[in-house]
Amino acid sequence: MNDSASLAAPPRRTRGSLLLVLAILGMASAVFVVRRPLMMAAPTCMAGRWHGCFDTFNGVVLMTLVALPLAALVVWALALRRRAAGVTSACRMSVAEVGMVHGTVPFLWLTMMPGGKAGTVPARVSLVPLRDLMTMGPVGIGGNLLIFAALGFFAPMRFAALASVPRILALGAGCSVLVETAQYVLRLDRVSSVDDVLVNAAGAVLAALASRRWWRATAHAPSDRPRPAPAPAG
Repeated sequence: MNDSASLAAPPRRTRGSLLLVLAILGMASAVFVVRRPLMMAAPTCMAGRWHGCFDTFNGVVLMTLVALPLAALVVWALALRRRAAGVTSACRMSVAEVGMVHGTVPFLWLTMMPGGKAGTVPARVSLVPLRDLMTMGPVGIGGNLLIFAALGFFAPMRFAALASVPRILALGAGCSVLVETAQYVLRLDRVSSVDDVLVNAAGAVLAALASRRWWRATAHAPSDRPRPAPAPAG
């Protein structure tokens, strides 16, 4: 039995290493593709100017990438603190918490950016399902799928109560309704659409399915409390 276990361990480590390498290569390829737009925003962002950096797509994406080392440091600090307290699954919980924030806030920021006529044009709303999908285009649909993808991917890994597809669907739809309502109330020169809610919620569900291997374990064995100390013998 020990021999079979030792034979089964290397393939698992190999798969994990391969997935990590593929993820790094995918991220590097994405950065290489958008390197020119990002470099256009780099001087403004490095100068600390708000206009031209945090109010542009390129600037927000650039600062999100720049903040990745800080996010990794926060993960390390949280995991170290939890391990010292005897919390099980400290690394997974820390990655999930930081991933939810770091992967969702930039997309929400981009979604809430006001248009050129914000505050001057009346608020617009589209309540007919599937009518706006044709005008979104591949880029629009892809962007809407990513808004709550990080939330859908990491939330069920962190919270056992969310470890089910219907609950992630409800979470994505609820958050999207709040965003669309805020766009309408603040008159950001954006169309508050039912299709946005549907696509955003679908993105959360697809991301949750991608992480199902890990959040199913969370649902079966939730552990955000320190391990109890063993009772003294006798």
